[in-house]
Amino acid sequence: MYILFFLLWVIFNGKVTLEIVLFGIVIAGAVYAFCCKFLDYSPRKDWLIMRKFGYIIAYLGVLIWEIVNAATLKLVASPHIRVQPVIVRFKTDLKTKTARVLLANSITLTPGTITVALQDNEYTVHCLDRRFSEGLSDSIFVRLLHKIEGQVAG
Repeated sequence: MYILFFLLWVIFNGKVTLEIVLFGIVIAGAVYAFCCKFLDYSPRKDWLIMRKFGYIIAYLGVLIWEIVNAATLKLVASPHIRVQPVIVRFKTDLKTKTARVLLANSITLTPGTITVALQDNEYTVHCLDRRFSEGLSDSIFVRLLHKIEGQVAG
């Protein structure tokens, strides 16, 4: 996180000089110390994030692919296909609130589906078509989130 703060400082300044680098080291350290003291952050969490970085990148890649996927566009643009909207409920065994919220947001960001409610581990999702509801409970999102959570425990 410290390196990210430092890089952001340099990028926002637009050039690299000795003064900018020195101020960046100090300011990034101050912001990092603030995060550690008041936002429940620690170097240990940095290490955990680095360990799961590959899964996080894979998750983002899958999410972007699902967002750009043209299945919804084909469904909406085709006059011959009748849409069958449906509301489905399913449960997951994700352990952390963060993972559950990430799943809910990923479902909402994916065209054709909206997470209507999230209560504990139960999701209520509106799908533009019945086909979009297939495999929600064991989707690639859920599997990758399980791997990310497994890295935290391990």
